Amino acid sequence: MMEANEHADQADTLRSLSDRLNDTPQMNAGGNKTARVLSITSGKGGVGKTAIVSNIAVALGKMGKKVLIIDADLGLANIDVVFGLAPRYNLNHYFSGQQSLVSILVDGPAGIQILPAGSGVQQFTHLDANHKIRFLDDLETLPGDYDVVLIDTEAGISENVTYFNQAAQDILVVTTPEPTAITDAYALMKLLSSKYHEKRFNLIVNSVRHSDEALDVYRKLTMVSNRYLDISIDFMGGIPFDRKMYESVRRQKVMVEMYPGHKVSQAFETLANNLMSQPGDTQPKGSLQFFWKRLLSLGSGT
Repeated sequence: MMEANEHADQADTLRSLSDRLNDTPQMNAGGNKTARVLSITSGKGGVGKTAIVSNIAVALGKMGKKVLIIDADLGLANIDVVFGLAPRYNLNHYFSGQQSLVSILVDGPAGIQILPAGSGVQQFTHLDANHKIRFLDDLETLPGDYDVVLIDTEAGISENVTYFNQAAQDILVVTTPEPTAITDAYALMKLLSSKYHEKRFNLIVNSVRHSDEALDVYRKLTMVSNRYLDISIDFMGGIPFDRKMYESVRRQKVMVEMYPGHKVSQAFETLANNLMSQPGDTQPKGSLQFFWKRLLSLGSGT
């Protein structure tokens, strides 16, 4: 009997969610900008995904773009560490009702803004419908319109990873030339394709010794996916291996700020330009608010 009541309560909540989604206007109405929403994801940890997110964000900021980073790893956050920030509050405080969304927003370099996550708290790694409804409402309180939203997912193929990747307009898969990283990148794309019907991916190859190595990884993944998966993979570029990357991480300052003009910084700037010049999804998932509406609807069946 108790289980039946729980199902009824959940159904009521999801109906309320559906009503809100249908009644909420698009953010691109009334002359507001449409945000480009990108998820940056990887099949395994240790491939430099968060460093890529942070450097792309600052490169875009230097181009005059209004950028928001969402740290989507709610249990093991590190985007604030990369920037040398020590936010007093994070998304865990928001979801627990202790802080507003605006109060946890943190300013980063080059005018970017960050919604930081918390470390070591597993309570909010799977959000319920009520949390999602509140999140949608409170996003309206964030200052200004964003040109680009970058979602730094956790590594792997957990529910959290698939959840945020489905909601983004474009999925950027990060790998390295290591065979295990390539295999895990393929496994992630296979899961998103076979189970969640994602058909379009963008590839970034990190820590390459030369440009041909990045293209070789792209060719390998394309050859296998053409044989076994019905997907397309676009090559976004490679980031050269350089020990200065380790130094920038240690000093908590991104490469494009610490070593402007360096070949690695130039690679990030080229990548940022490629992302902005690339046409969005042929069936775009819409504005920033539509992104959140889609994100909520994805969770409504759980």
